[in-house]
Amino acid sequence: MVGSALQIAVQVPQTLSLLRKNRLDFARIAAPLRSVFHNLTPVVVSRGVVNLSAYVDNVLASLLPTGAVAALNYGQLLYMVPISLFGYSVAASELPAMSRAAGAMPEQMSAILRARLNRGLRQIAFLVVPSSAAFLILGDVIVAMIYQSGAFTRADAVYVWAVLAGSGVGLLAATMGRLYNSAFYALFDTRTPLRFAVIRVVLTLVLGYLCALPLPPMLGIAQKWGVAGLTVSAGAAGWVEFAMLRWALNGRIGWTGLERSYLAKLWALAVGAAALAFILKLRMAGFGPRIQGLAILSTYGGLYLFGAWMLAMPELKQFTDQITRRLSPRAASNSSDR
Repeated sequence: MVGSALQIAVQVPQTLSLLRKNRLDFARIAAPLRSVFHNLTPVVVSRGVVNLSAYVDNVLASLLPTGAVAALNYGQLLYMVPISLFGYSVAASELPAMSRAAGAMPEQMSAILRARLNRGLRQIAFLVVPSSAAFLILGDVIVAMIYQSGAFTRADAVYVWAVLAGSGVGLLAATMGRLYNSAFYALFDTRTPLRFAVIRVVLTLVLGYLCALPLPPMLGIAQKWGVAGLTVSAGAAGWVEFAMLRWALNGRIGWTGLERSYLAKLWALAVGAAALAFILKLRMAGFGPRIQGLAILSTYGGLYLFGAWMLAMPELKQFTDQITRRLSPRAASNSSDR
C-alpha cells in the first residue's frame, strides 16, 4: 500500500504543473470517462475472479498433509514468471494496436485484429512452449537451483516439481487467454471475458477438489501428491476458458489461433532439447544444484534456440531483436530508422 501511494505521489508535481498550463474541460471528456468506468468494472471483477481461483487452490491445499500449501506457493511463484514475461507483456503491448484497429471499417477491423492476434499468439507460443516443457521435464532442476539450500532438501524440490509440472499443463492456455482478453477489451466488450472467468473458477473449485482429495487414494498414491492435482485441474480449467474465448471471438472476427504444424514444431524442438538436457542432468548428478541448474538450463535454452534458428522461425528474429533493442539504444535507433 505504501508503494502504491508513492507511485501516485511521485506523479503529483508533474500533474499539477500540467494542470496549471492546461485547463480540464470536464464537459468535453464526460462521455469518454463514462465509457472508461463502464468498461473498467467488469475488468476489475474479472481479474479479482482469477485471484479468487488462486485462493481456492490454497484453501484446498490446506486440506492436504503438511507442506502442501508451501509447495503450492513455491510452485506458483515460478509459474507466474513466464506468464508475466511472455503473456501479460504481449497482451499489454498489443492492446493499443488492437484498440486502434477497432476504430476502422468492419472489414478492415476484423482483418487487422486477426493479424495482430495471430502474430501475438505465435510470439507467446514460441516462448511459453519451452517454458511448459521445462516445467514438465526439468522442473526439479529449476526448483533446486532457486530454492534448494538449508532445510529445503532434494525431496522438497521433487515435491515442488510435481506442482510445477501440473502448472505446465495450462501454461500456454493461460498466456494465450490473456491476449484474447485484450482483443475483447479492444472491442469494448469486457463482459464476455468476465463470464468465462467465472466458469473457470467454478471448474477450478470442482475439479481441484476431485483431483486433490478423492483421486490420490483411488490411484493408490499418497495424499500429499494431491497438490499436483490442484495445478493440473487449474490448467484444465484454463484450457476450457481459452477455448470459450477463442470460440466467441472467432464468431465475431473470423478464424484466429495457431496452426497445428507450428505448434508441432515448437513442441518437437522443446521436448527434444529437454530430453538432451535431461541426459546431461543424469551425468551431472554429483554437482551442486546451482551448477547443475546453470549448466542444464543453459544447454536446454541454447538447443531450443539453435533448433529454431535451423528452422528459420521468424519469431526467433523478433525475440533477438527485442533483446538487442533492450541492450543497445543505438541498435534500437537504427532499427526504427529502417
